[in-house]
Amino acid sequence: MKILVILSVGIAAWAYKAIQPPPPKICGSPDGPPVTASRIQLRDGRHLAYKEHGVPRNAAKYKIAFVHGFDSCRHDAVVAKTRSLEVVEDVGIYISFLSFDRPGYGESDPNPKRTVKSMALDIEELADQLELGSKFYVIGSSMGGQVIWSYLKYIPHRYSGVALLAPVVNYWWPGFPANLSKKAYYEQLPPDQWALRVAHYAPLLT
Repeated sequence: MKILVILSVGIAAWAYKAIQPPPPKICGSPDGPPVTASRIQLRDGRHLAYKEHGVPRNAAKYKIAFVHGFDSCRHDAVVAKTRSLEVVEDVGIYISFLSFDRPGYGESDPNPKRTVKSMALDIEELADQLELGSKFYVIGSSMGGQVIWSYLKYIPHRYSGVALLAPVVNYWWPGFPANLSKKAYYEQLPPDQWALRVAHYAPLLT
C-alpha cells in the first residue's frame, strides 16, 4: 500500500511539473526577442507595448483605448483598422485610437502578480503617460471585454464611454434564461465551446 501511495505521489508530482509552462522570454532581455514596438515603463518596472492609429493625439477630439482579445495583440485593433476614413473626414471627427499588448502578450512584459484590478490600473497609467486626458473612451473586443468590467469597477471616473465588441459571455450566469444561454452556447464553433468549458470548470488552466 505504501509503495502505491509513493508511486501515486511521484506520478502526480511529475505530471504537475510537466504541465508547467517554460519561463517567459522577456522582450529586450539577453535571451529574449528584440523590442520593435513603442513601449512605456510602468511604475513596477514592467513595459507595455502600444500602437497608435488615426490622427495625432494632440489633434484628436475623441481618444479611444482598444483592449484586444485572447489570441490577439496591439495590431488587431479591429475598429481602428476598419473605420471609414471618408466618413471620419466628412463629419469632421478627429479620432485617435490607442491599442496595446496586454501583459504577457506581444511585446508587453508578463505580470506574475496580475489581478482583476491591475489591468485597469495598467490602462490608467498607459493613458496618463501618453496624455490621453482625464477621461477617454475604451473598447473591449472578445476576451478583452472582461477587462472593461475591471475598468468600470476600479476607475469609473476615467471613462467618457465604453463599448463591448463581440464580448465573451458567461453562459453559466444565473441571470440568463437557461434556454437562451444554451441555444447561444451551441451556436458557437466546437473549439470555442471547449475553450469556455475549460475556463468555467477548470479556471486554473486558463
